[in-house]
Amino acid sequence: MAKAKKAKQLFFMIPDKAGLLDTVTAALAAAKVNISAICAYGMNRQATFMMTTSSNAKAKKALAKDKIRAKEYDVIVVEMSNKPGALQKVARRIGEAKINIKYMYGTPGAGKSATCVFSTSNDAKAIRLINK
Repeated sequence: MAKAKKAKQLFFMIPDKAGLLDTVTAALAAAKVNISAICAYGMNRQATFMMTTSSNAKAKKALAKDKIRAKEYDVIVVEMSNKPGALQKVARRIGEAKINIKYMYGTPGAGKSATCVFSTSNDAKAIRLINK
């Protein structure tokens, strides 16, 4: 089964423009910050970024140099098998407990695992249920 833990993600919104992903990732690379998982999209001329990193403190400092103010929010990071049905099993446990998933994003691992980031209406309970 999956393994869940509490984590902090960075979140920021800035005006959308060409080259923005390059700007953000260059700042983090220069600060030697690794991105573990990322969700980035543009809508209504705004770019929204959510990510987990190897060091949120270093990432925030690096982004601030480009006038990007990132905030930290609690999330759940779930490591699970990278196979059909693994995410569904996690979703079922959360859903059967009537916990709302506000959003999630994920990334496949290099082999047999995948990582998903969740924000829920009750992170502590969701972690307990996933780790059961």
